[in-house]
Amino acid sequence: MNLFKATGTIGGLTLVSRIAGFAREMLMSRVMGASWQADAFFVAFRLPNTFRRLFGEGAFSAGFVPLYAQRLQGQNGETEAKNFSEEILAVFVPTLILFTIVFEIIMGPFVFLISGYHGEKLALASFLTRITFPYLLLISLVSLFSGILNSIARFTAAAFAPALLNLAMLTALIVVPVGGTTTAVALSAAVTAGGVLQLFLLLGACKRAGIVLKLRKPRMTPGVRQFVRVVIPATLGAGVYQISAFIDTFFLARIGTGSLSYFNYADRLNQLPLGVIGAALGTAILPQISKHVGANEPDKAAHVQSQAAELAMLLCLPAALALAVSAGPLVSALFQGGRFTPEDAHLTAVTLSIVVLGLPAYVLVKVLTPGFYSRQDTATPVKIACIVLVATVVLNFLLIPPFGIAGLASAIAICSWLNCLMLYVILHRRGHFRIPRWLASRVARQMIACLGMAAALYAIKLVVGDWFSASPGKRLIGVVALVGGGMAVYFPLVWILGGTDREELKALFKRRRPYTDAG
Repeated sequence: MNLFKATGTIGGLTLVSRIAGFAREMLMSRVMGASWQADAFFVAFRLPNTFRRLFGEGAFSAGFVPLYAQRLQGQNGETEAKNFSEEILAVFVPTLILFTIVFEIIMGPFVFLISGYHGEKLALASFLTRITFPYLLLISLVSLFSGILNSIARFTAAAFAPALLNLAMLTALIVVPVGGTTTAVALSAAVTAGGVLQLFLLLGACKRAGIVLKLRKPRMTPGVRQFVRVVIPATLGAGVYQISAFIDTFFLARIGTGSLSYFNYADRLNQLPLGVIGAALGTAILPQISKHVGANEPDKAAHVQSQAAELAMLLCLPAALALAVSAGPLVSALFQGGRFTPEDAHLTAVTLSIVVLGLPAYVLVKVLTPGFYSRQDTATPVKIACIVLVATVVLNFLLIPPFGIAGLASAIAICSWLNCLMLYVILHRRGHFRIPRWLASRVARQMIACLGMAAALYAIKLVVGDWFSASPGKRLIGVVALVGGGMAVYFPLVWILGGTDREELKALFKRRRPYTDAG
């Protein structure tokens, strides 16, 4: 499988979702502003998504995809893989249902513990979270079917599915644009509706691929026990990350009204390269690395990671630097207006310019962790995650009192790099992955190209700076000038400096030339 092609397919469709997400956030900022009702909705939206990353994207994928891929390689591969999927589904569904019911019952105290809200704000946040929480059940099932499709190199439906959530929420904003509690309730209902749409999309895609799973009686089969042995450490590891997310919510809710909104809008811009590049690479390389590890081909597995790291840095370094340099103009152009004031835009931009500095590290984590998961080692990332969690808490207590939301953003960026460094050091010591000389050389040249791009962005800001808070047309022109100008400088410089193989760069844009081994 061509890594550039697979990443391009996943990343391209993820970009569609991100564009829909931007439209949603742009409208939401104008309709909801940075009000207490908006903060209450963001709590309701973050909680099921935090558990989704715990059960779905993190632990489940880490445990399911390598085991499913192994069974596909057997003598009766498709049959064995299908039976394994049905066994997991039989245990997975009742567990998720029970989990959802328990949290629906204890939602009020749980939201109070996380947010510290009182009175009307606590009541609204609890009510909204009860509406959104079934999304966890739906999207976790989506993760199972996505894992099946990704294992057989069918990435399209799983990559497009998140767009349905954004479209559902965008529809709610268009139909109920009054703001306040009324729109918050409509948005919460749209979250669960989006989960239903995603599940139907994935079920249809699996059926077209000839995969129709039956719901069996739950049984602890050997396959389920093997899955549990792998997934429990991964769940603990993902749990540590999500505890960190809860801690972020805890601190944000106490910084002051609007902080959750500022962080959400900043994270929306930060998540664009994260989703398009990081998630796409992580999804694309895990089956490949698992295949090479299972075939006792460690050199090929390491080379896949090197290819992924090169592509990650080729795209993430300019994205991070561009977002940091252009945070103010971009936030003003995209979100300022209606109930979202210039002061709101300024605080959001400050948050973005800091948190995005951890973007390359976060994407590299997506490249490094498959090196552990493909070897069914989910315990080591857990230990690293625990250390990172402690560091995050300590930094939050140190940095938030003097710097507010900027301190929280700094803690996130610093700990992203700490996580990345620790994962790499352990892989290096075990001989599983070491940065080859050609990769280090190319990344250094990419960084030089980034500096040239940063200078160009600064010049563009000086020329069209007033346009970012002017009419919608001028705002659009300003954003296009920034994005287009940055790309027009960076990619030619990378080409000239040799920051990547020229054929690989052609493949990135044309998606038809095969990826060749690096020399």
